[in-house]
Amino acid sequence: MPSRKSSTRPEQLGLIWDGPGLMAGVDEAGRGPLAGPVVAAAVILDELQPIKGLNDSKVLSERTRERLFDEIHAKALCFCIAEASVEEIDRLNILHATMLAMKRAVEGLRLKPAKVLVDGNRIPQLLMPAEAIVKGDSKVKAISAASILAKVSRDRQCLAMHEAHPHYGFATHKGYPTAEHLQALREHGACAWHRRSFGPVRLSIEGAL
Repeated sequence: MPSRKSSTRPEQLGLIWDGPGLMAGVDEAGRGPLAGPVVAAAVILDELQPIKGLNDSKVLSERTRERLFDEIHAKALCFCIAEASVEEIDRLNILHATMLAMKRAVEGLRLKPAKVLVDGNRIPQLLMPAEAIVKGDSKVKAISAASILAKVSRDRQCLAMHEAHPHYGFATHKGYPTAEHLQALREHGACAWHRRSFGPVRLSIEGAL
């Protein structure tokens, strides 16, 4: 799946970015972990119902994220949370799976945005103009909102993964390759949630971790 820094032709920039229309922010959570899906969210905020405190989800406390998650649900014009599965990550690679999750999130919006702003330096293939914004989750409120929805949604999935496989400690490390997680892989091997295309998981399956 090809990725581009912008899907907007140079001659369109003035017309599109200065023109009217709804703007969606997009972000993801879960590219780095060894387990679980990668989750993306797309959000169109309502200018008439501003949400205070939006920021990059990584700098917010869990309690604040949970509060803002509910407020975004209540006040956004529309939003969509989507994902790419572990199987898709292993088949496509994590970059292309992330682009797929983002594409699904945008396409799942109830309202069609005129433009899409994506956190980072790559964008998925979309049917509308899009732009990648590095550190956009701390610069653009709609991207901040998307980062919160994606982060909270994925963290909740990690809690469900923990309930099914408590010996891995998913509730604490959220699938990231911490010392605790790597030790659990050595002792128990990989479970169905683990991404077999990721080095430490592959090594644990081979008995070489």
